[in-house]
Amino acid sequence: MFKGAARADRVTDQPDQPDQPEWAADRPERAAVRAPVGDRRVHALVLPPGPRLYDALAAALDGGGPAVCPISPDLPAPARDALLDALAPHAVETEDGVEPRRPRSACAPIAGIPADPGTAVMIGTSGSTGSPKIVELSAAALRHSAAATLDRIGAGPGDRWLCCVPTSHIAGVQVLVRSLVAGTAPIIHPRFDARAAAAADADHVSVVPTQLRRLLDAGADLSRYRSILLGGAAAPPDLLDEARARGGRVFTTYGMSETCGGCAYDGIPLDGVRADVDAAGRVRLAGPVLFTGYRLRPAATAAVRDGDWYLTQDLGAVEDGRLRIRGRIDDVINTGGEKVVAGEVAAALSRHPKIRDVVVVGRADPDWGERVSAVVVPASAAEPPALRELRAFVRATMPAHAAPHELDLVEAIPLLPSGKPDRTLLRQG
Repeated sequence: MFKGAARADRVTDQPDQPDQPEWAADRPERAAVRAPVGDRRVHALVLPPGPRLYDALAAALDGGGPAVCPISPDLPAPARDALLDALAPHAVETEDGVEPRRPRSACAPIAGIPADPGTAVMIGTSGSTGSPKIVELSAAALRHSAAATLDRIGAGPGDRWLCCVPTSHIAGVQVLVRSLVAGTAPIIHPRFDARAAAAADADHVSVVPTQLRRLLDAGADLSRYRSILLGGAAAPPDLLDEARARGGRVFTTYGMSETCGGCAYDGIPLDGVRADVDAAGRVRLAGPVLFTGYRLRPAATAAVRDGDWYLTQDLGAVEDGRLRIRGRIDDVINTGGEKVVAGEVAAALSRHPKIRDVVVVGRADPDWGERVSAVVVPASAAEPPALRELRAFVRATMPAHAAPHELDLVEAIPLLPSGKPDRTLLRQG
């Protein structure tokens, strides 16, 4: 553990608990959750990646400190306040210290609602499609995920991890948890820099496709890593081929905050994890890595649980025990009465030799309802692909209605802080 880091459980000032939540009239769902719901304090960590955050996470996992919710200091104030309102923590930690959290107004959710004793970490959503949701993760679930990952990739005693993904997202948190489970200190880079990452004395690293591409462009020797975990978005086949040709031992990962991050590696579920699809092709997951629920949102939790199963927002198939993701349910494009899975079209286009990166989205169309639009980063700016050749390329393996009707050539795909494509922005054109 880092030396000299502040412990997250030293604050003793605690807001009084009223008999009734002040937000009961405005949020019926949350009114069903009485305060307190447990006996564990909750701290929001508005901290950059580093020793203080790492120590607070360690204390949360071993029970010596409060449950924690990492929040990026770079988050705009309105989004941060919405996340804090949804979290209702006892205190907020920043680089300036620890301050008790109090409601911003009589209409805001109450502060200081305890967590279930088993909860260790909470991960907040961005709230881009509604009010934020806070994913509650137990110490047991996080440890199982970390231990199963270490076993799957063959991590050895003393192996060190490089953390260069945001610690406000589950990918970054799990890099730190794996280090704690392995008993080694992580190497933390608050900002991703390809040359610094390439020079880091680390055995394992977790990256998103854009970061892997930058490592390759920087001439990194990928063989120095014992494993490279690649997640956050679908990886173009040429990227995987090049990384492996350059000595990279790459594992593609699939998962989300609700599964403590990656729960299937190269399509094979981790030990204890089960993957299935329902009659509509929706991916279902079960096992000891699942989240406890959405904080103070019982109805939202119930909506995605079916007994032991978590119902994801992804479409997929299980073939010979291997999970294959087709795309997201909300990325299905309805064009002229035909349904097109955007992820499958993107996967097909990613094999075109003139394409370096691609995302497919549906954009509003007065005649077709939606049109299939391909946003493409060309492999060569001097010789970009033409729409007609991409249409022919897709139609060689897919139905004609899946072929793109629109082509946007861009220098880079816009990304969210998590490293995933910003589909909301891309849909706007």
